[in-house]
Amino acid sequence: QVQLVESGGGLVQPGGSLRLSCAASGSIFSILVMGWYRQAPGKQRELVAGLTSGGSTNYADSVKGRFTISRDNAKNTVYLQMNSLKPEDTAAYYCQMMVVPKGVVGGVDYWGQGTQVTVSS
Repeated sequence: QVQLVESGGGLVQPGGSLRLSCAASGSIFSILVMGWYRQAPGKQRELVAGLTSGGSTNYADSVKGRFTISRDNAKNTVYLQMNSLKPEDTAAYYCQMMVVPKGVVGGVDYWGQGTQVTVSS
């Protein structure tokens, strides 16, 4: 069993910064992919940033140059540094990891519980 626990959301003014964290725990052999998604009210969930075990990253066009995804392998943790936040960044943010659990062949998708980010003056 693998659990993802997120932290770091909150209320911030436009132009401000937040750092989200997502820590995985449990029976983990390896983590293949880490990512952050977001979902605003009335909209579909969208990929914000992704990071592979090889270090490749990809970002939504709307956040390029403002958001940075990174990881701490020793802590099985992924981060999302969000700078120059805009009101349109307001959403529930979810972390996702494709994990290979111990004793399992192949990866399994796990999701965090979500953390709210609100950008407003």
